[in-house]
Amino acid sequence: MRRSRLVVFVSSVLLAAGAALTGAAPAQASQLAATGGYVALGDSYSSGVGAGGYIGSSGSCKRSTKAYPYLWNAAHAPSSFTFAACSGARTGDVLANQLGGLNASTGLVTVTVGGNDAGFADVMTTCVTSSDSTCLSRINTARAYVDSTLPGKLDTVYASIRDRAPNARVVVIGYPRFYRLGTVCLGLSEAKRSAINGAADYLDAATARRAAAHGFVFGDVRGSFGGHEICSGSSWLHSLNLLNIGESYHPTASGQAGGYLPVLNSVA
Repeated sequence: MRRSRLVVFVSSVLLAAGAALTGAAPAQASQLAATGGYVALGDSYSSGVGAGGYIGSSGSCKRSTKAYPYLWNAAHAPSSFTFAACSGARTGDVLANQLGGLNASTGLVTVTVGGNDAGFADVMTTCVTSSDSTCLSRINTARAYVDSTLPGKLDTVYASIRDRAPNARVVVIGYPRFYRLGTVCLGLSEAKRSAINGAADYLDAATARRAAAHGFVFGDVRGSFGGHEICSGSSWLHSLNLLNIGESYHPTASGQAGGYLPVLNSVA
């Protein structure tokens, strides 16, 4: 994320149920990508910030060879692969800079976006440096933004993706919960950790609703990260890293491979 940064719902549920029972939808998506290519869009959770192995030519976008799009591409060998996700991207950045690889032949699109629009970086900064009450107040401001403004921005992005890639399977991927609760853990209070997790759930729920409204699939990574949150003792997420602030609260290479990739594999 930026450092210095549910007629359609029913049909989507039926599609997901059919996929779970038959495996047909993921197989179809893989076949589509094999013939029409895969385009990976979004922010740092898709570019792979925190995973290392950054591609030099990606510059400040920090696209990683250990990010789930790169791993999926290596495992499935689609006919083409456009890795456009970029650290710090907001909805407007996706619209302005990332849609060029989409076309009528595109078979698979993935996207993570919305966290930067909702002020993720500022939320975490506030919660790390301020009192419980100030942290919770900032989170409430972010939640209000998710209610009032973010849905329209997501709708614009999703409509643009469908317009440019009318035949693609589009997978909107969410964000993990950050903290394991009920454990002894240095750093943020239990109240802050619980509120941050609640904010992640709130953002994921809002994103899933807009994805369903566009007939897209929502990839929920919260289950796959279960047991691997910060304070779990086996975290797949970086905690606050004063030596590399930009990687703080981002998935590690294990989080990309063990948290994100299996979710994409299950739906694509």
